[in-house]
Parts: sequence; structure tokens; C-alpha cells
Amino acid sequence: MTNAQNQSATRFRAAHAPGNLIVLPNAWDVASARIAEECGASAIATSSAAVAWAHGYPDGEKLTKETLLALVAGIVRVVKVPVSADSEAGFSSDPAEAAAFVSALARAGCVGVNLEDGTSPPALLAAKIEAIKTLCARENLDVFVNARTDIYLKSLVPAERALEETLVRGSLYRDAGADGLFVPALVDTGAMRTIADAIPLPLNVLIWPKLPAVAALKEAGVRRASAGAGTARAAYGALRRAALGMLESGSYDAMNAEAEGCPNLNALMTKE
Repeated sequence: MTNAQNQSATRFRAAHAPGNLIVLPNAWDVASARIAEECGASAIATSSAAVAWAHGYPDGEKLTKETLLALVAGIVRVVKVPVSADSEAGFSSDPAEAAAFVSALARAGCVGVNLEDGTSPPALLAAKIEAIKTLCARENLDVFVNARTDIYLKSLVPAERALEETLVRGSLYRDAGADGLFVPALVDTGAMRTIADAIPLPLNVLIWPKLPAVAALKEAGVRRASAGAGTARAAYGALRRAALGMLESGSYDAMNAEAEGCPNLNALMTKE
């Protein structure tokens, strides 16, 4: 798996090259990953929230590590494009344990991980990144570590200090060995340009209301845009509309309309 993992990682890194912008319609199971690939996605990334919901858990590291590992292995088995996993905070406050988990994901074929700081001290995420890089280098595994900072998403500092704090944390994570910087809830293109110019890492933003279109993101220096749980919420919203139609009015119109967009899943799951 190591050679194949390294080759896939090389492709994934190339997709983040300066001037490129990779768009990721995040997946939550093998079928959603395969559909995203069939639609033209050049890589697959999982959403921690969507994966948790699909397995009966809330978001926030309630999912078991074994479940996520099994899911990643299933996606890698079916798709041909690189696969990155949202590993939340590494499922541990111990940098060595977080590194061991990321190593296990890589040995399952994963080429990238999202790793978040949340409300923990930024030094902890930096330590985890360093531990991951050290262990993966020793094991000849290439893992793109996308350091996520929740400054904007969780309003960790007053709004007037958000950009400054993002730059401080971005520099810390870069120095620790991070390969990308993910700033969910950032929607201002001026701030994006400032971050992209100051931190020489691919900047990742989250697709959600008020985010400018892809062309404007690219102009602002963004190199990765992720749907997060948005794709899963869209799918579950379609299911809810279909169910309400059947249960409240006895009509199948909503279900039939939503099903029109569903591809031939048997064909997509058949190995060529």
C-alpha cells in the first residue's frame, strides 16, 4: 500500500499547487464518495459531522476510530482518486496517539487528514502535527496535513482580532509542518487574500452561505474549497422532503423527483 499511497499523495499535493483550486463535495459513505468521483471530483474528502450522523453519532469525536478507519478503507477500495479524511482533533489529546491514528489512516490508503484546534491551545495542534510528520516520515507514508483553525467558526476571539489570530496560528502550524490551512466560516475575500499572501500554505475555506463563488475564491488566493457537511445535509433534506410527501399527503412526487438525480449505483460499484 505504501507505494500506491505515496503516488496518490503526490497527485493530491499537485491539486493544491499555486494557481489551482480544488473543490471537494465531501462524502460520508462509500456511495457518496463514488458519486462525487463520478461527477468529476479530483479527490474525495470525508466530513466528520456527516460520517458521524450516518453512523448514529453526533459530531465531536463520538464516532469510533475503528469505524472511520473501516470507512476510509472502503472508499479507497472503490474510488480511483486520492482520499482525505476529516480526523477531527486526531481522536486524542496525546500527540503520539493522534499520530498513530493518522498513520493507521494512511496505511489504509488515506493521503490527507484534516486536524483541528477547536478550543484547545494552538500549541497542542502544533505538537500533533509535528508528531504526525515524524511518524509518517519514519514509516515512508506521505500525508497532507490540513491544519484547521476554528477562530472564525467558533468565534474564539473578538471579530476584530480574528484575522490577526488566524495569521498567528497559521504561522505556528506551518512551522510545525502543516501542508495546508483550513479556516472554516471565513467568507471575506480581503481576509482570504491577506492570509494567502502571509501564510505560504494552500488556503482552504468552507462552502456555506455568503461564501463567494469559486472564481472569486481563486482570485483571492484560495486553493481548496470544501463542502463539509453541506452535501450530506442536501441529501438528507431531499430524503426528508420525500418522506414528508409520502407520510403527510400520500404523494410520491417528491421522492420520484429527487430520485431522478440518482445515478445507477450498481454500475458505479462494479469494478471495471
